[in-house]
Amino acid sequence: MKFAVLAVVALGLSPISAFASECRVTGSPSEFGVDMTGYFAVASGETCLFPIRIPGMMNSSSISQKPLHGTLRKLNVTTYTYTAARGYKGSDTFAIHAVGKGPIGSGASIVTVNATIQ
Repeated sequence: MKFAVLAVVALGLSPISAFASECRVTGSPSEFGVDMTGYFAVASGETCLFPIRIPGMMNSSSISQKPLHGTLRKLNVTTYTYTAARGYKGSDTFAIHAVGKGPIGSGASIVTVNATIQ
């Protein structure tokens, strides 16, 4: 099942967005006010875009847990980039705190992401 909170990234967010592909995330779909978990794979040293698309309006987001084996960078309220550490192969985890209001629910959600670095 595709991770329902993800969608197409708007172009022109930053110079890196023009070169990084979107992280192909799987996981359980959710809504504001409900925590969710996603999974993706990325090559060692590579960067991918991680857009968060929860139906409705996201008011704020922030990194609540930094990755140990890569770098997570906020581009805007709904889009992040993840760069896996060069030379590292294994797993990494990070979390994003998102607050907003949707058609079904509202409130804060923690998006926990488990990355496999290949």
